[in-house]
Formats: sequence, structure tokens, C-alpha cells
Amino acid sequence: MSRHTLRPMLLSAVISAMTMLTGCSDSKQPSAAAPVLLKGIPVATVTSTSLPVTIEVTGTVRARTSALVSARIPGTVSVLHVREGDRVRKGQLLARLDSQENTAQATAAGAAMDEARQGVAEAQTRRKLADATFTRFKALYDEQALTRQEFETRQTERELAHQGVERAEARLRQAQETGRAASTIADYTKIIAPISGIITTKQADLGATVFPGQPLMTIEDSNTYQLELAIPESYAGKVTPGTKVQITLDAFQKSIPATIAELVPTADPGSRTFTAKVNLAVKGLSSGMFGRGSIAIGSSVQGILVPKLAVFERGALTAVWAVDKDNIARMRLVLLGKPTGDQVEILSGLSSGDRIVTAELAKVSDNAKLEL
Repeated sequence: MSRHTLRPMLLSAVISAMTMLTGCSDSKQPSAAAPVLLKGIPVATVTSTSLPVTIEVTGTVRARTSALVSARIPGTVSVLHVREGDRVRKGQLLARLDSQENTAQATAAGAAMDEARQGVAEAQTRRKLADATFTRFKALYDEQALTRQEFETRQTERELAHQGVERAEARLRQAQETGRAASTIADYTKIIAPISGIITTKQADLGATVFPGQPLMTIEDSNTYQLELAIPESYAGKVTPGTKVQITLDAFQKSIPATIAELVPTADPGSRTFTAKVNLAVKGLSSGMFGRGSIAIGSSVQGILVPKLAVFERGALTAVWAVDKDNIARMRLVLLGKPTGDQVEILSGLSSGDRIVTAELAKVSDNAKLEL
């Protein structure tokens, strides 16, 4: 049986049932109650408008600047000043490692520098003595009171004394460089914050033994976050830096207009997507939050937009209050499309020219008369 055949049959059955009910009832029926009269309810006429063709993508909030703090020498975590969630500043001492080997090397380097300085002092004393001796023997040689061989011997001793000072100074410079390197390595026992931010993860606890390159903690700059959207590679040529995007963050339940700031030039071979980065200037963000992006990628199509405040739900149904020519409010079921800012697209249920209630929906009831 076709849909067109069924409709007249249903209509006939309804009419018959109403006739029977009328016949069985008392001839003196009370008059229907007057409709509720409402004043000051805002009503607007919906119109068809141009809507962009958009794609909906998902993404994750990440910090634009983060630092993975790792150990540079082996040792044991002897001091730990921070925990996850703590705010730190650049240059702050986060932890300290106990590394006896590196401490011993730094001590030995310091002793070597002291010895080298003493060697320079001794060489300078010998040079001073050699200079004075050479001066006296030079005077004697000039007076021909000394043989040439004796004079050349003192001259050679003087030159050797000068060379000894140069060697001692070279050994001192070498010891100083060795000491500086040992001191630098010894400083690696101090774990310093490279940036200001929040400790988001901590991989090492007090007393743990760590090795070079082992991550200790992660610091994120809490002032610079971005949403990394996964764009299907089929839209690679349609999404570029500067493309407008409407961002929705589930944690805040609000929509934010933004612009794509950066595109990663390579695609992920696993998901067949490439990453678009959108800078966020929203307080209270943290890495890992879920977000969505609506990106316009094509020419416009005709559609109907209504304020989100004009839509309400009754159980599993979505509806609006439609107002007829007699200003009577009727519940109208609608099918929603994509949201656009504070408005939402209506896929079915409304036509251009229809009037709907746009606010104070709780005051409206079915068959209520609006005074406009």
C-alpha cells in the first residue's frame, strides 16, 4: 500500500473517531479555554542565507614551548624541590644529583690547578735568579774577567729559566681548562629549570638512580598554547596559514574564532593527515585538552541559520517555537546542522519566511498567543 493511499484512510479514521466522540458526549460542552497571552516575547523571521562549505576536524591542545629536562651525568636524585603542577621560573633549582665520581674529578682538578700555580711561582723565581746572575757575569765578561765559555753558560741558564716559566704557565692554563671542565660537569649535578612554566610530568623520584639522557621532568610554558588539528591530506591544498577556523573546546563549551598560524609540511603516514597549528589565547588551558575546528574550504551554499538560544530539547527531540500568522506559538521539530558561532544551521523543519521565538523559551507553551 502506498504512502498516498494510506494518508486518506488515516484521515477518514480520525474523522470517524471524532464523530463518535462527539455523539457520545453531552450536547452542552464547555467552551475551550482561552489561549495564554504572552507579551514581550522576541520573535524573528528566518531567512535563507549563504553558508560556507566546511569540514569538521579534531585536535589536541599542546604547549607551544616545552622543555624536557634530562640528566647529563649518572647519579642518584638526592634533592627534589618540585612536584607535578608546581610553577617554576627559569634558572630555579629543581633537583640535585649525588655523583661522587664527578665530585672527585672536580676536587682533583682543583688540586692540579693549585700545583700548576705553585710551579709557575717557582719558575718565575728561577728566572729572576738567572736574570740577576746573567747581569753580573755580563759585567765581568765585558771587563774580560770571565771566559767566553762561562759567559755563554750563564746565558744559556737564563734562557732555560725563561722557557721554564713559559712551560709552567702553559701547564697552569691546561690545569685551568681541565678544572673548568670538571667544574662544569660537577654543576651538572644541579638540575636547573631552562624555562619558566609548569611541571607537567615528573619521571624521577627522590632516591632514584638516573643515567645520562634519562628524562627527569617536563616543563611547559603556561602562557603559550596551541591547538593542533589533524587535517585530512585530501584537503592539503585548501587549508593554508591564514585560513579562518572556528574553534570549539569541550572543556569550556564555547566557540572561538581563530586563524591557522602554521602548517606542518609533512603528513602522518599512519593517519594520512597533516597538522595545522592554531594559537590560543584562552586562560585555563592545559596540554591534552580536546578541541574541534570548523574550517571553510569551498564555495557557499544556501541554508538557514537560527540563534542557538532559539533551539530547545524535549526528550530526544529538538524543536523551536514557530509562530503562525495568528501569532500562535507551535512547537516545530527541527534537524540541526553545523554550528557557526552563536548560531546553528537548520537542515529541516523551517523554511525561509517562518517566524520563531528567539529568547525566553521557558515562558512559551504550545498554543500560546503572542502579543507582538
